[in-house]
Amino acid sequence: MNILILGGGGREHALAWAIRQNPKCDRLIVAPGNAGIAAIARCAELAIEDGAAVVAFCEEHAIDLVVIGPEAPLAAGVADALRAAGIAAFGPSQAAARLEASKAFTKEICDACGAPTAAWARFDEAEPARDYIRSKGAPIVVKADGLAAGKGVTVAMTEAEALEAVDAAFGGAFGAAGAEVVIEEYMEGEEASFFVLVDGTTCLPIGTAQDHKRVGEGDSGPNTGGMGAYSPAPILTGDLQARVMAEIIQPTVDEMARRGMPFQGVLYAGLMIRDGRARLVEYNVRFGDPECQVLMMRLGAQALDLIQACAESRLDSVSVSWADDHALTVVLAAQGYPGDYAKGTAIRLPEDLAESSSAMIFHAGTAEREGRLVSAGGRVLNATGRGATLAEARDRAYALAEPVDWPEGFFRRDIGWRAL
Repeated sequence: MNILILGGGGREHALAWAIRQNPKCDRLIVAPGNAGIAAIARCAELAIEDGAAVVAFCEEHAIDLVVIGPEAPLAAGVADALRAAGIAAFGPSQAAARLEASKAFTKEICDACGAPTAAWARFDEAEPARDYIRSKGAPIVVKADGLAAGKGVTVAMTEAEALEAVDAAFGGAFGAAGAEVVIEEYMEGEEASFFVLVDGTTCLPIGTAQDHKRVGEGDSGPNTGGMGAYSPAPILTGDLQARVMAEIIQPTVDEMARRGMPFQGVLYAGLMIRDGRARLVEYNVRFGDPECQVLMMRLGAQALDLIQACAESRLDSVSVSWADDHALTVVLAAQGYPGDYAKGTAIRLPEDLAESSSAMIFHAGTAEREGRLVSAGGRVLNATGRGATLAEARDRAYALAEPVDWPEGFFRRDIGWRAL
């Protein structure tokens, strides 16, 4: 098979790494890719949010399957354009991608199908939103309704912080994504991520993970796109996963089908768990980053078989083969992230870097300039380890992270602390 992956981050490097291991993969192209991906696949320049351009590229290069990594091409309808051209695509339609592209849409779906989630209200003007916050008090959660690159959510512990978040959204801080806001009840508990492949009707759970959103150790400081993750999530027991499937995932999938927008792709449910019950925090319609890295480390070559079955609407014919293992990834980020940071700083990986099926550095934001590896983003590398225990996976990940020579970078040294 000739396969095209859209995207250029750590998630896409992990997908490429897993897919490349499968003997079905003849030719692998990643657009735009990055310096790490270039070692295992051809990288290509392509306007990945332009459906017509992606279709033309696929026809020119005889692509059999397109795996869409980030949310923006999905929200732009790239999967629709591919399917209309008869090209297999992994990722939901533009209509179904609203489960991530609009917080209010997800809440409406939850209300319609009875899926447990936080109480909420939507506003398209600042003053009524402020009045609502004053009537409810803090803590409270303020979310830009649209896609804001992971930066549109404020968990406000004070009323003043919530009011500032409203002013920021309506003041243009998140562009069009902040034209409306959703204000939610604050939910207490432990967060975990649940990943389910859906082919329109059949749902197949493919793993759990927990990530560390805060920039500082002990889960302190501002929110980020994720500073590390581990899989499986101990709090998501088999019994709880079954309840989540019955109470949240399947009702959502059924409601989407009822509305004529069947979901096809990976449904990533962010869950808040307390006293043995789970409520939905949000849906994403693509793999998380860095959760994808630990999932792919555990799934390996079978990831392609599962993705292909999902794209071809035959999930009922496949199953997931799990080893009794654990994986953990540590994000190496640029100093200053998630605020201002420098790009183009030199990174030196160890000359004796020993990567394997149990230890990999996935590139998230790198480029090659004049033969040197340089940083090209905020989150730059993902040191990822797999082991029979979480402690073994952690030790392998940190053994990769420690010798990286990058004075302008930093990483948390306590990833996995809750479970360990």
